[in-house]
Amino acid sequence: MTESPPARIFADPAEACRTLAAELVELVTAINASDRPAVLGLATGRTPLPFYAELIRLHRAGELSFAQVITFNLDEYLGLPAGHPESYHSFMRRELFDHVDIPVENVHIPDGMVAPENLAAHCAAYEDAIRAAGGIDFQLLGIGRTGHIGFNEPGSPRDSRTREIELDPITRQDAAPSFGGLDQVPTHAISMGCGTILEARKIALLAWGSGKAAIVKEALTGPISDRVSASFLQEHGDATFYLDAEAGSAL
Repeated sequence: MTESPPARIFADPAEACRTLAAELVELVTAINASDRPAVLGLATGRTPLPFYAELIRLHRAGELSFAQVITFNLDEYLGLPAGHPESYHSFMRRELFDHVDIPVENVHIPDGMVAPENLAAHCAAYEDAIRAAGGIDFQLLGIGRTGHIGFNEPGSPRDSRTREIELDPITRQDAAPSFGGLDQVPTHAISMGCGTILEARKIALLAWGSGKAAIVKEALTGPISDRVSASFLQEHGDATFYLDAEAGSAL
C-alpha cells in the first residue's frame, strides 16, 4: 500500500512560506558546504509569490545566497517571447531573479519561441542540462485545478519527460484574466514531464485557498492516476504538501 505524502497545514500562506524557506536555506547551505551548487526546480503562478518574497527577504538579510545555485523552471508558454510580461522568463526576473545574486548563466527556462522543427531537440537538451547539473535537489510545485504539476495535464504519463503540451481548457480559463482574455492565452506550453519532476530528490507542493481543497485531497488520498498528475507524488520518497488551512480543509 502506498503511503500518502505528508501534508503540513499552516494558518496562512505566509507561515507556510516562512517554514519552507527556512528549510531551503538549510538545504542550500548544506549542499554548498559539500562544494557543489544546489539545483532548484522552480514554479510560477500566484501560488509561489509569498515564497519568493520570503526568499528575497532572507537574501537581503544575509541568510541566503544564490551565488552557488542553479535553477530549472518547470515550464514556459509556447509562442511567448522572453520579454512578454506574461512569459515565465519575465515572471521569474520580476518576482525573484532580479532581487538576488544568482548568476545569469545558472538560470534555465524553456524557450517559448523555439521553432517547431527544433522543439524536440530543445526539450531533450533541457533534460540533458538537468542531468549535467547533477539532477534537481529541490523541486517547488503548485497544483492546478486539473491536478496538474508543471503543465502535466490529465493523461500525462508517469514517465513523461520535458515536451510540448496542449493546455487544458480549465488551465487556459484560469490564466485568462492575466492575459486580458481567453483568446490571448497560449494553447500550448513546454513543460518538464512527470518523470522529470519525480526524479527530484526533495519535492514541496504549495496550495492555498478553499478552491484547491478538493484537488489537494484527491492528489493526496485518491487513486494514483494520470488523470491527476499530482497523485504520482504519493509514490515519491520525499514529497510534502505545504497547505494553508483552507487548502487543507478537506483532509
